Amino acid sequence: MTRLLFALFVFAVLAVGWSRFHQNTTDTKPNDYTNWGEYLGGPDRSHYSALTQITADNVKNLKVAWTYAAPDSGQIQANPIIIDGVLYGVTPTVQAFALDAATGKEIWKFGTPDKQSLSTSRGVTYWQAAKQPGSGEPESRILYTVGSSLYALDAKTGKPISSFGQNGHIDLHEGLGEQAKDKFVISNTPGTLFEDLIIMPVRLSEGADAAPGHVRAFNVRTGKLAWTFHTIPQPGEFGYDTWPKETYKNTDVGGANNWSGMAVDRPRGILYVPTGSAAFDFYGGNRKGQNLFANCLLALDARTGKRLWHFQAVHHDIWDRDFPAPPNLLTVTSNGPDGRPRRIDAVAQVTKSGFVFVFDRVTGKPLFPIKETPMPKSDVPGEETWPTQPIPSRPAPFARQNFGEADLNPYSTERDSLAAQFRRSNRGTFQPLSRRGAFIYPGLDGGAEWGGAATDPDGIMYVNANEAAWLIALNLAPKEDELAHLTLGNRLYTTTCSSCHGAERKGNATSGYPSLVNIGQRRDRAYVTQIIGHGKGMMPGFTQLSAAEKQALVGFLFDDEKIEAVGKVTKGSKTPSVPYKISGYTKFLDSKGLSGIAPPWGTLNAIDLNTGEYRWKIPLGEEPELAAKGIHNTGVENYGGPVVTAGGLLFIGATKDGKFRAFDKQSGKLLWETTLPAAGFATPATYQVANKQYVVIACGGGKLGQKKGNQYVAFALP
Repeated sequence: MTRLLFALFVFAVLAVGWSRFHQNTTDTKPNDYTNWGEYLGGPDRSHYSALTQITADNVKNLKVAWTYAAPDSGQIQANPIIIDGVLYGVTPTVQAFALDAATGKEIWKFGTPDKQSLSTSRGVTYWQAAKQPGSGEPESRILYTVGSSLYALDAKTGKPISSFGQNGHIDLHEGLGEQAKDKFVISNTPGTLFEDLIIMPVRLSEGADAAPGHVRAFNVRTGKLAWTFHTIPQPGEFGYDTWPKETYKNTDVGGANNWSGMAVDRPRGILYVPTGSAAFDFYGGNRKGQNLFANCLLALDARTGKRLWHFQAVHHDIWDRDFPAPPNLLTVTSNGPDGRPRRIDAVAQVTKSGFVFVFDRVTGKPLFPIKETPMPKSDVPGEETWPTQPIPSRPAPFARQNFGEADLNPYSTERDSLAAQFRRSNRGTFQPLSRRGAFIYPGLDGGAEWGGAATDPDGIMYVNANEAAWLIALNLAPKEDELAHLTLGNRLYTTTCSSCHGAERKGNATSGYPSLVNIGQRRDRAYVTQIIGHGKGMMPGFTQLSAAEKQALVGFLFDDEKIEAVGKVTKGSKTPSVPYKISGYTKFLDSKGLSGIAPPWGTLNAIDLNTGEYRWKIPLGEEPELAAKGIHNTGVENYGGPVVTAGGLLFIGATKDGKFRAFDKQSGKLLWETTLPAAGFATPATYQVANKQYVVIACGGGKLGQKKGNQYVAFALP
């Protein structure tokens, strides 16, 4: 009888995929699913909620429950967190706030004591001390970044914790070395908690002046540096021989940073860190070799920072193929050596290239074979591309890997000029950049982007993807004697700004780079000087420039630079250089801003990671200009990820058409949509207060040419 009961138990568990059983034994999420307690839903970054009040049957009845208007406007990429009825988020200028999560009423707001940030932020981190018997309510903190400063705030009042660092904040330059002390370092993704440590992502310059991207953990209580993992190894460390010997000194190579966030398996004490490319992003003649630990998924001991295992997805990256999002921790079912199904705790990483790499999260063993595939050689003098790149056998890529002339946009009125541009440019998977120009496809923003993927307890991944081509040439950088006749400001503009804004300052609005012509008629000097020094949005700040150099550059932009600056060459410049620069961050578009390739331009995909097969794939969003002409289901470029619920739903904003949508997660069928006050380029969150489930999304717009917004909008059933 005992054996029979046990057999029935095993059969029942297998039938439901062991999802609930597994959650109660090894899942890293807290038991209370009424909260959305961490960035992207939990330490596993699954974007998943077990709430079931909103279902496929009643989602059509959703109404606006409350709105919160920030005092500023612009991009809000934040995924808010909700703890015990309080919502924590950030405004467009990165002021932290707390709201009543049932009403949207503001509880507190923290603005930086000096200037508002012009960067973007994806949210905050909540930490609570372990409760001690008889000690009352435990201390709780909000940790978030403004520029290079990591602040610790009292979660109840929003006031800085004076015992943390210096008067409530620390500098994220700490632990990067003397060479990096004046370099551009910020963070716009929430840190990851493990016990009393917070491990911080950082954004760096993508040029030769970049700081090193070492992974660092800080004590949550004191702000002191706890450990450092060198992503550009130092002498004697594993991976040191994959770079030139002097690279670790950070004179003309940096990067290999985590900017997109991390995941953590707290019961096992394993931290999963996806890293970006080495900088300069597009030429590696000065960093010959495989370049560990750039473009790696790292598994580190969360207490010490010791490497447990790693996988490098791009060897010697010259395509800016950063890992764009945190990995997902999930559990899948796979047949073991005996042919019987077994449950495996896995880590899955999406990429800009449209690949999904899936590993046993303890051993690092791939769950689907990965083949090192021969790739083209570079024809750029000095460059040595790596001969192979790893390609997973499953799942199939969720973004197209190449396109031909027949795949050009049939709706463009400029198809002939697109075809001419197509014929004169190199193309192909991992096609090296060249003087001729080469397509990077999927583009520099993916494939997958920073919104990341969602996973559910059944082992299904849901990922939205971009389908845009970028066209970039590698040009010789001007030599110093070629710049000698220019004013200092003109020289700085040519070497620092022209790749994005163009030699004539006209910008490239369709690719997101504004014109700087007559900038003085739109902005004052203080504002422009602040942007040059600190950056704005995804533009890095040029912190290496002296006050005199910034003044000269602003003078050039305002067309009133003093002529006596001509010929004055700055001696011993802090800015390193490489022999090449890119032609610009240019999307392959026609003059009206339509993609040069045929739709879909954005997709939503459901992938069964138990088998590596697709459940469904649909276009995501509509191009407004074409929809007005009756051309639908084109998909559009999208930024921000999905949320998946046990109620059978997938919620996502992300699209330039400004819609917020709910899909049936089983079939991909659209069940509900509404128009937001501004496009929601952010990942939503769902939570429950007083037995009512809410779904909230930040609506900041301000990207892809869309109007700016300043609202958080929450929806609920009547």
